[in-house]
Amino acid sequence: MSRVDLVTTAGVFSLDGQDFDVENNVWLAGDDEEVLVVDAAHDADAILDGVGGRRVTAIVCTHGHNDHINAAVELADRTGAPIALHADDRMLWDAVHPDRAPDLGLADGTVVAAGGSRLTVIHTPGHSPGGVSLYDGGNRLFSGDTLFQGGPGATGRSYSDFPTIVASIRDRLLTLPPETVVHTGHGPTTTIGAEAPHLQEWIDRGH
Repeated sequence: MSRVDLVTTAGVFSLDGQDFDVENNVWLAGDDEEVLVVDAAHDADAILDGVGGRRVTAIVCTHGHNDHINAAVELADRTGAPIALHADDRMLWDAVHPDRAPDLGLADGTVVAAGGSRLTVIHTPGHSPGGVSLYDGGNRLFSGDTLFQGGPGATGRSYSDFPTIVASIRDRLLTLPPETVVHTGHGPTTTIGAEAPHLQEWIDRGH
């Protein structure tokens, strides 16, 4: 039986010479035997506690910001799992892990799997050039920092662009069934149906 578990970790997000204290959602998708880790944030020990001895089939990075990847190399070393990242975020990755490349590239349509979960990559740039969301083809979406409860991810920093993230959300995510549960990179879970009516408000406010 497929299952999704949440591990919440805390640390520092750093970009453009600024530091921000953040809490991150680390999603574990799979079954009782094996699991995908979506975003290895801050604390490998806490993530491994959530994994609970299951086999990690991959560490999937929704994007390359440090707070989503800073535990990825340690987690990979301790589990033997490959790290997967979209190539367009390689410059962000290299700023954090200059001596260790990701093992796998993510692209639109790539499928990653563990146990009962098969997640298809949807390239959703805007928060970062290589930002991706992961869709199970049924009722779950892992949106990284593309879509949150209440609006798009932040775009006021390097390598981000507001019109691009709006296009990603409008054309790639809000077209999913309204009952789709959205597991976000930070903060509470939401649904496509709860967020879709507010698109024009986000465009009007410009962030």
